[in-house]
Amino acid sequence: MRRWARLIVRLRLLVIASWIAFAVLATVALPDIRQAQVGALGDLVPRDAAAIDVERRSNELFGFPLLSRTLVVERRPAGLGARRQIDAVRRTVALNRGRFRDVGLIAGGLPVSNTLGRPPFSRESSTTFITYLFFPPDVGQIGRTTLARRFVAGHVDPLPGGFVGITGAIPARYEQARVIGHSLPTVEIATVVVVALAVGLYFGALGVPLVNLLTIGVAYLVSIRVIAWIGEHVGVSVPSEVQPVIVALLFGVVTDYTIFFASRFRRHVEDGTPRREAAERTTAELTPIVLACGLTVVGGSAALAVAKVGFLQAFGPGMAMAVAIALLAALTVVPAALALAGPLLYWPRSPRRGSKTMMARESSRKPLRRRVLEGAVDHPLPVAAACLALLLAAAAGMLRLDLGNGLIRGLPDDSQPRRAYDQAAQGFAPGILSPTVLVVEGRGVVRRRAALDRLQRVLERQPGVAEVVGPSANPARAPFGAILSRTGDAARYVLVLRADPLGSVAIARLRALRARMPTLLDRSGLAGARFGFAGDTALSEETIDESVADLLRVLPAVLAAILLVLVVFLRSLVAPLYLVAVSLLAPLAALGLGAAAFGGELTYFVPIAATVLLVALGSDYNVFLAGRVWHEARDRPLREAVVLAGTAAARAIAAAGVVLAASFALLALVPLRSFHELAFVMVAGLLIDAFLVRTVLVPALISLVGERSGWPWRSLRTAPAP
Repeated sequence: MRRWARLIVRLRLLVIASWIAFAVLATVALPDIRQAQVGALGDLVPRDAAAIDVERRSNELFGFPLLSRTLVVERRPAGLGARRQIDAVRRTVALNRGRFRDVGLIAGGLPVSNTLGRPPFSRESSTTFITYLFFPPDVGQIGRTTLARRFVAGHVDPLPGGFVGITGAIPARYEQARVIGHSLPTVEIATVVVVALAVGLYFGALGVPLVNLLTIGVAYLVSIRVIAWIGEHVGVSVPSEVQPVIVALLFGVVTDYTIFFASRFRRHVEDGTPRREAAERTTAELTPIVLACGLTVVGGSAALAVAKVGFLQAFGPGMAMAVAIALLAALTVVPAALALAGPLLYWPRSPRRGSKTMMARESSRKPLRRRVLEGAVDHPLPVAAACLALLLAAAAGMLRLDLGNGLIRGLPDDSQPRRAYDQAAQGFAPGILSPTVLVVEGRGVVRRRAALDRLQRVLERQPGVAEVVGPSANPARAPFGAILSRTGDAARYVLVLRADPLGSVAIARLRALRARMPTLLDRSGLAGARFGFAGDTALSEETIDESVADLLRVLPAVLAAILLVLVVFLRSLVAPLYLVAVSLLAPLAALGLGAAAFGGELTYFVPIAATVLLVALGSDYNVFLAGRVWHEARDRPLREAVVLAGTAAARAIAAAGVVLAASFALLALVPLRSFHELAFVMVAGLLIDAFLVRTVLVPALISLVGERSGWPWRSLRTAPAP
């Protein structure tokens, strides 16, 4: 470490110049996140989703699709006249015959009207007309949205007193990416201001915030381009949701490490150490701690690579790469800047030789955090029990937590896909936005029309089903190919659900229906027939199920990675076990509070992303706190070491936790429900972790376990009591 510190100090100018040059080169030569988007919905669902296989099989059996993820909605509350509806049908016929050359890539359309006004399928009569648009498979997300807008602009007349717009999963996904891109500069500027103010106020200086922002800037510019470049070359669609989260994560993590380095450097200068020697000593002392801190976050984030949902597979490694680059920048740029500028960084409150050190100042008075720590180490068992009771009470909200996919309802209220969804859901049952297709296969099943009709009537009576279109809609005995396959071996039903097709209610209804299907087939006289569901509700169901399974798969990997780092760093087996165990408490409490705050439903990826981040970042503070306790215990009794190190570390942990929480709080500036949820859970978890778990519960546990925390290597060698 001393050789590494001398090298950084000697090459300080070259280190800073190299990072700046590398950042400029990456910005010019490498792609950005938007250029690395290679998929439409493939990055949101499991790669082996059964619903996709059923949809593909359905298209093969019947020759054309019934599922469209791009819709044109026309609605006028006062009513659509007969002429308007007839014109809409004629327009769809013309589209199917290829008469609109400007939108020739649209393969066809399917018109649906609520003219009959038959509940629960229709909520109104003659007010709403929907045109489902279909596209060839090679037309991507941007192309489909662009063609749909061109179709509306060129061939759908304005509707005075009404609404015309497009919606569906594809336009919603496109709008989501647009909103994120539009909000990102605001998030970046706000984060720069908040972090600069927080660091400036903490140190009462101007130079330290500038060093912090320089380190963040080069780390962000390099990492975001490297992530996009790797994603582009390995064929992984890098989700646009990664970028704002990386902004918050990098600002928070780099600021944490800058606070650690700058605080220790100021302490050495106040002790009278010359500038270069103070920089070398600070770098040598803190590099192992900061490296261990960073590796816990990198390991925890990288563990998401074992997930099966494509979104999470890119989300986790993307964050891990960003933190790894930020860690390298913090370990080099910050020490180099300290060696280059020295005490000038702390102007106008530059440290003076012979002034009281931070440790001495903390010892000369008894702030609230010291009194709290003394109470925790003197009465560890009741304090630990009280902390656990509070955390478990907050986590109780998870008992009513449901997961959904707020792709459309999570958009801003004034966005066109959201407005079109609301309009369509007023004229029809909300499930009209994305019906579910049920495919029933069996040899010669088409000839069993009575049984197929019975199944349709049974499906219509199932909870949550508003309408079923099936074999009863085929007026002749001969199959037309839409509902009954021409091969005679398959039939399909279109189910319109009463709830938002991407919400937790519809997903729960479909899950229950899937479980009852074998019984329903038997009662209808179709025993032995195979079945499968396709559509966005089925995809969301599988995605949520896989996300839950991914959490159970990923979390042990995250904990194992963090445990390994702590074992190596602390040279102990006992302390890492309970330190890792308490790392789960803040995420559980934060998710419980989040479930209560958002009505019991969270976006499916929020729990796993927040849990991994909170566990990793909490272990970051574990390393810093436990490392100081272990160090102080070499020269003083354990109780005194915990109080002294804990009091000094608590100030830095509190400051770092507040800055990190503020960084994630600014994610709420992105007007998407999923970002509001993630921001709330992260802020709650970070504050709980910084002010309760690390500064009260962990010191109490260290005192409770005592010197056994260092077993089996006796790394916690405490001095005898005076």
